[in-house]
Amino acid sequence: MNAIVGSHDLLLVTLDTLRYDVAAELAAEGRIPNLARHLPGGVWERRHAPGSFTYASHQAIFAGFLPTPDTPGPHPRLFAARFAGSESTAGGTFVHDTPDLVSALAGEGYRTVCVGGVGFFNKQPPLGSVLPGLFQESHWEPSFGVASPTSFESQVTRAEEVVAALPQDRRLFLFVNVSALHQPNWFHRPGATREAGDSRATHAAALEYVDRHIGRLFAAMSSRRPCFAIVCSDHGTAYGEDGHTGHRLGHEVVWTVPYAQFELAGPEREAAV
Repeated sequence: MNAIVGSHDLLLVTLDTLRYDVAAELAAEGRIPNLARHLPGGVWERRHAPGSFTYASHQAIFAGFLPTPDTPGPHPRLFAARFAGSESTAGGTFVHDTPDLVSALAGEGYRTVCVGGVGFFNKQPPLGSVLPGLFQESHWEPSFGVASPTSFESQVTRAEEVVAALPQDRRLFLFVNVSALHQPNWFHRPGATREAGDSRATHAAALEYVDRHIGRLFAAMSSRRPCFAIVCSDHGTAYGEDGHTGHRLGHEVVWTVPYAQFELAGPEREAAV
């Protein structure tokens, strides 16, 4: 990461609430082609979330604790605050002296921008201002939120505007919290009804919806220079497994999440990392 920070734009996308099993299934079935073409080997990496709900997980992610590979570690991290005794800080880790990655990248000359989705990013109550408050610039409006059937395309439009307004020589760290997977998501599946509610199938349909529009986000972020991208979930959610519904609980479908990192080429090339 020490070679990437300063030379690339950076994109972090959290597909809020996305389950690993659903993400892996759709990639294998060819139902998310725009995402799958960027996944190393065409598959999601299976990882463990750093938290069981949005606020806890993002606090960890912004401190450099991205979802952890589910194989025995320790696993070197991409980013880490300087911390004595850290077993996951390695030679390739971008180490910073600030308490969070966002302020560290601002110190490196990046414009840091948040395009929020779920309620922890809506800046309405004080709690909804904590995470977006880490950024130099943050955006949220109701059309980005969980109740909007067109949330992701609205978020992408705002991201395109952010990129277009930035001076060419200014590096960008863009964070997008995608709300479409979060409940309610029934409206993303044709024929589903509010009365029937959300299900694993409507969750999958929401990911297909995101896939139809994510190419625009990738194109915008690679329009100026190469971009290093991380696309992952912050936690999963339960749809009746062992009697559980939702998240903020310790179930396998909540803790196991999809993860991918890759390079979006500038105007000339593209390569997996």
